[in-house]
Amino acid sequence: MKLFDLMKNVPFTGNIENLEIDRLTSDSRQITPGCLFVCIAGARFDGHTVAGQVLKEGAAAVVCERDLGLDRQILVSDSREAYGILCSNFYGNPAQKLKLIGITGTNGKTTCTYLIKHILESAGKKVGLIGTIHNEIGDMVLPAKNTTPDPGELHVLFMRMAQAGCEYVVMETSSHALDQKRLAGCRFAVGVFTNLTQDHLDYHVTMENYYQAKKKLFDLSDAAVINIDDDYGRRLSQEVSCPVTTFSIHADTADFTAKDIRPSVDCNRFTIVGNAQIGRVSFSMPGEFSVANAMAAGVAAMLLGLDIQQVCDGLSGCPGIPGRTEVLRTDTDFTVIRDYAHTPDGLEKVLPALKPFVKNRLMVLFGCPGERDPSKRIHMAEAVAKYADYIILTSDNPRREDPIKIIEQALPGFAGTSVPYEVIPDRYSAIEWGLAHAQPGDVLVLAGKGHEDYQVLGYGTIHFDEREVVARILSEQRQHRK
Repeated sequence: MKLFDLMKNVPFTGNIENLEIDRLTSDSRQITPGCLFVCIAGARFDGHTVAGQVLKEGAAAVVCERDLGLDRQILVSDSREAYGILCSNFYGNPAQKLKLIGITGTNGKTTCTYLIKHILESAGKKVGLIGTIHNEIGDMVLPAKNTTPDPGELHVLFMRMAQAGCEYVVMETSSHALDQKRLAGCRFAVGVFTNLTQDHLDYHVTMENYYQAKKKLFDLSDAAVINIDDDYGRRLSQEVSCPVTTFSIHADTADFTAKDIRPSVDCNRFTIVGNAQIGRVSFSMPGEFSVANAMAAGVAAMLLGLDIQQVCDGLSGCPGIPGRTEVLRTDTDFTVIRDYAHTPDGLEKVLPALKPFVKNRLMVLFGCPGERDPSKRIHMAEAVAKYADYIILTSDNPRREDPIKIIEQALPGFAGTSVPYEVIPDRYSAIEWGLAHAQPGDVLVLAGKGHEDYQVLGYGTIHFDEREVVARILSEQRQHRK
């Protein structure tokens, strides 16, 4: 591709000829002759520091934010934003051939993407999905490295989805991605806001910064779907510039409201009311938060042109989401559930939703992620102690942090409670202990890992799928009893 075609919609300065560019990268380890290198300043490495070297290695030119005194430099005001637009141009602007739906919020993003995809597919549409668990092109599943991919990977996915005949792409848009402008060059038909609670303050530092990062999705959206049961959602609904449709599970002032909610241990029945329409849903996920996620997905689908009956049929036919209040098959007289709840708010939503349906004890196994906001650890413990009848405190993804120190920072959250607990730092051993001590009628919640099939430890990443772990331990326990 010619350089000037590649730079379309990217204002730049630099006296440079219209070179042929055969590759685009921001990774200095991937330099090839004829490529265009984009200098991006990250938290640990600044691409500007190697710009001269990559030119010596054969790069055709470098895109940079400051004058480096190089012959083949292209100056832009924001290289992150430029990189997103350049990637879009390089792959033929595939997102323009698709209707994009972006989901942002602390909790519920993954569930909402799956629900919207299921609703649209139930109505006969072909849909791509980009998210935390994996990426999907129709029925084809691809691995995911980040919740929202790097622009190079993102626009390749868009290109493949367009080539496969997808009409829609529903994707999670993380606060990191929005802050780092990975979505530059994208335009969303609908942006959805689920909620905002404390998370990622190791990156954003303050809740206001976190909110402002989330808000950026709606600068890229033609329409917004916003949860006004959330304090930040109510604020957002007054601040975004695109048209807003609100939803609620409590407030009649919303454009769409969930009515007559009838919960059970494995589903919710409720009615969607709004815009002079009524639709009834039987949804196979428990908890009020699941109703809120279903409302977010349903309203988004209606803004995309589906009628309320298509939405209700799609929600009612959804079998559930991997790792989201997922009941594991154990053939035991107690129940084991795995869930991705890894924040205070996530635990505050999941545990009280399950508590009324527990026949004996609610046992909760959880840990706090390493190298993430440490201030939330005590609040996670407080949330668990509020609802659990027995607690097993263990590790999540400790990464390079000392697991014992992470646990010690969570333990004060149990102060003033009489709930018994065990501290077992090794997660496999903790699950083993929980399964061995579960009684008839108990519900054992494995919180934090959800769909993840790995654990990140100080020495690296290991395979750790809790469905497999539970099945293996129960099989060994049965063999031992024989």
